[in-house]
Amino acid sequence: MADNARAKRLADLIREVVAQKLQRGIKDPRLGSHVTITDTRVTGDLREATVFYTVYGDDEERAAASAGLESAKGILRSEVGKAAGVKFTPTLTFVMDALPDTARNIEDLLDKARQSDEKVREASAGAAYAGEADPYRKPDESGDEAGAAEADETDDTAK
Repeated sequence: MADNARAKRLADLIREVVAQKLQRGIKDPRLGSHVTITDTRVTGDLREATVFYTVYGDDEERAAASAGLESAKGILRSEVGKAAGVKFTPTLTFVMDALPDTARNIEDLLDKARQSDEKVREASAGAAYAGEADPYRKPDESGDEAGAAEADETDDTAK
């Protein structure tokens, strides 16, 4: 098995080669400038590579880009083999990156939380504490230390 550093270097090379080839070398109209390679991962034995991509557009353009990448898989693999110079060129698997959708979902949830916080802030704007402002017991200010001493004795017997 190869070390992780070698797999990382190969993954970076695959990402660069595939991105450059998609930008300049492939004339498929389904793979226009709206396809972006976001990440690449290679298995430890350097036999399989997963290429993550995003597509700027609607679901129809995403489906077309996916079909275009599948049809260009052989050309892209041969270009990776030329650039990598390894004994076995890894097979390429293209996977739609879920990161933009996940980020959008998190942003929506954060917006809902901000709105909820704002509602709570508005509801508590004129509110007062349920009890006294200082909830801790203190001896009476009139000089009555007996009440405080009795409270201390009951605490000592409870222990």
